[in-house]
Amino acid sequence: MGRRSSKKKEIVNQLQFQFVEQFKAVPISGRLKENLAQVQAFATDNSDYVIREFRLKDSVAAFVFYVDGLVSGEQVDFALKEMMLLEGGFSQLNSLESRVVAVSQMGQAHQFADVLLGVLSGDTALFVEGNQKASLLGLRGPQMRSVSEPELETAVRGPREGFIENIRINTSLLRRKLKTPFLKMKPMIVGKQSNTDVIITYMEGVVDPALVEEVTKRIEKIDIDAVFESGYIEEFIQDNAHSPFPQLQYTERPDTLAASLLEGRVGIMVDGTPMVLIAPITFWTLLQANEDYYERFKLGTLIRWMRYVFFLMGLLGSSIYIAVTTYHQALLPTSLLLSVAASREQVPFPAVIEAFILEISFEALREAGVRLPKAVGQAVSILGGLVVGQAAVEAGIVSAAMVIVVAGAGIASFTIPRYNMTISIRLLRFIFMILASLFGIYGILVGLIILIGHLANLRSFGVPYLSPISPLSTPDLKDVLWRAPWWMQKERPSFMSLRDTQRMGDELVDEIKRDGGQTGKDIDHDEPKKGE
Repeated sequence: MGRRSSKKKEIVNQLQFQFVEQFKAVPISGRLKENLAQVQAFATDNSDYVIREFRLKDSVAAFVFYVDGLVSGEQVDFALKEMMLLEGGFSQLNSLESRVVAVSQMGQAHQFADVLLGVLSGDTALFVEGNQKASLLGLRGPQMRSVSEPELETAVRGPREGFIENIRINTSLLRRKLKTPFLKMKPMIVGKQSNTDVIITYMEGVVDPALVEEVTKRIEKIDIDAVFESGYIEEFIQDNAHSPFPQLQYTERPDTLAASLLEGRVGIMVDGTPMVLIAPITFWTLLQANEDYYERFKLGTLIRWMRYVFFLMGLLGSSIYIAVTTYHQALLPTSLLLSVAASREQVPFPAVIEAFILEISFEALREAGVRLPKAVGQAVSILGGLVVGQAAVEAGIVSAAMVIVVAGAGIASFTIPRYNMTISIRLLRFIFMILASLFGIYGILVGLIILIGHLANLRSFGVPYLSPISPLSTPDLKDVLWRAPWWMQKERPSFMSLRDTQRMGDELVDEIKRDGGQTGKDIDHDEPKKGE
């Protein structure tokens, strides 16, 4: 026995406990003193680690180990009281768990690595003399932030709840949307120091198993000290690391995630952030909003068409103005050309320099509005834009026409529902402005050809980025070129490899097509009697 104890101490002393994975070589001892010594070593220079020693009624030694602030103090006190006052002399953890401790969530650990992970996640570890394992009691404390309306994805019509930083609350929000046992949530841990909880969620029976396997394999390869936000994972697992376009979508809306899972996509939840990743995506996915599907299909189609136009305006508005005023003045009507020339008469810079001055100024104001407190941020961005623009025009630095063009392009970019796509437009806008200043309309056309070629070659977990336009999938155009009514979208997207392509039944769909809707002709309304 002495040799085993000395050998174990030697192993413990030789190990450099830099990462939690290395604790797997240290099993839990049946002797409480050895376990207490190991836990006290963990707690060195950690004021928030709490070790509470106590005895069961029959003088059986025990202690609990938890992190102050991650657990509920009232629940810990109640559990200790139950064990201190128990009768019957239970000294085995199995008996304590089944007959004494009233905790809904429990687990067991046989290595100190599992103990440390559980405690750092908010569990309370219970050690009892004579047991070569520990109980992990789910006595976690209250949540830091309540469920509130999403900040980035606000909507006029639709649910008002959004994900928060607690991953368990997020999983419950998703469960409320999809009350089915086919909703799967696969747990993972990423980050050698942060040990961040990550959950891969998908719809079994709908999603392609190869997609789930590929997502899992890419995340398992991540070898980094810490993961604090889903953006860490996004950069590691995207197909093309140098593309300006996002290849994963992020959302803070449970309804968006639920709808994506029903289309055969995979969600990636990360503890500590309200942003959930969705893969794979297409270019058109980033131009679609929730309200496209909550409003009637005619309005949804109109808004979607306008959004496509605004996308082009935000991307090419400034560059087209630079090209026309610099090289192709003949394209403008005479009256408009004279007006533009008059406004630029006092401006000492060429059009491209004007555009860069305004674009950089507006980008700085936009960033300032985001970084400042919300109460003053919006006022600074709006009033700052007006004041700076007016002052620049009066000082003769820029022309009034250029202010209108740049402001219009900025407003157009705000209509894009996905912020990561908006960032891509803001980046590419400068490149097209340079091409327009050098080669005019021809430079813009060459830039568009290169851009479309890049998009055509881009993939998101194997799915072509321009699907279903390229390669062409005619049945799926009803959710890209326009927003078809729900009763016409019987099947899920066919450009993805799915196990179940059927979305709805045929009976109601056939009736609506045959009768033009629900006529209500069989409802009898009593005519009011005279004098009533």
